Amino acid sequence: MSLPLLLSETAEAATSNEAPLPAWFEITAFVVLLLILAIDLFLAYKRPHIPSTKESALWVSFYVLLALIFAGLMLWQGSVEHAVQFVTGWATEYSLSIDNLFVFVIIMARFQVPRKYQQEVLMVGIIIALVLRGIFILLGSAIIENFSAIFYLFGAFLIYTAVRQAFENHDDMEKTENGFIRFLRKRVEITDTYDGVKMRTLIDGRKVFTPILVVFIALGTTDLLFALDSIPAIFGITQDPFIVFTANIFALMGLRQLYFLLGDLIDKLEYLHFGIAFILAFIGVKLFFHALHENEVFFINGGKPVEWAPDIDTFVSLGVILAAMAVATIASLVKIRVDAKREL
Repeated sequence: MSLPLLLSETAEAATSNEAPLPAWFEITAFVVLLLILAIDLFLAYKRPHIPSTKESALWVSFYVLLALIFAGLMLWQGSVEHAVQFVTGWATEYSLSIDNLFVFVIIMARFQVPRKYQQEVLMVGIIIALVLRGIFILLGSAIIENFSAIFYLFGAFLIYTAVRQAFENHDDMEKTENGFIRFLRKRVEITDTYDGVKMRTLIDGRKVFTPILVVFIALGTTDLLFALDSIPAIFGITQDPFIVFTANIFALMGLRQLYFLLGDLIDKLEYLHFGIAFILAFIGVKLFFHALHENEVFFINGGKPVEWAPDIDTFVSLGVILAAMAVATIASLVKIRVDAKREL
């Protein structure tokens, strides 16, 4: 059975009140999205350069517009609920993907990756993220179908992650990463100089690894950690695997250009991580309520669904997520402005 058909059947089971999207629509969407990603990857490697602010802004705007058009197509072929679930899931994953950028900035700075080659390095990181998220989505769908109590675990994990997000600094990863890199350097010969984006280069007649190897490993492990956060988060919005897949793809599209558009500003958005923490905590609570509605755990209400548990619909979720990001971003920008005035 093909993946799109499998997703259609799983989605039908997950959203019994909604007619599933047509199989041809899902297949076409996957083909077009993969084609766009392939073109983006080709352009990144064909023209390594530092994108201008205008170029980056145009690309980011294009991908945002593309996501909104896709939501319109889902409304046309599906329902309002399909479209709103996609937009809410996309907004959630986009917020968490922006958090990725904080760590990407740290990694690029720490390993002094030449800015000219950062586009290609970022694209590799995004491809790794897509693959990892795809694997977690398939695993998550299978687990949810057979073990509804997993929502309790998802909820607890997101609340725990929200607390860490709010009170830990991204720079706290430095000690762990440096320890791992020291371990790697003791066992693998790695030069201190870059040779484009090549992982191996020739020095004094010997093949040695370049720092790109360490950068790719750092990006991969970072993507793995963020996949562990983002997949439970979007399953709190929708259990339709097709929407989960496409929301993740659209969230990662344009992330490379967003990195260059925000530039040094992203490290100055001091309160953004609080907005992201609030979103994770909100979805964690929503997952708990959903788990209570579907309850099968014998020691909770005798294994019967808890009818009094609030039901937070998708429209409310979308409003909360957008408001949290808007407040955190505006507060950060205000602080930047106040700090700039104080320095004068």
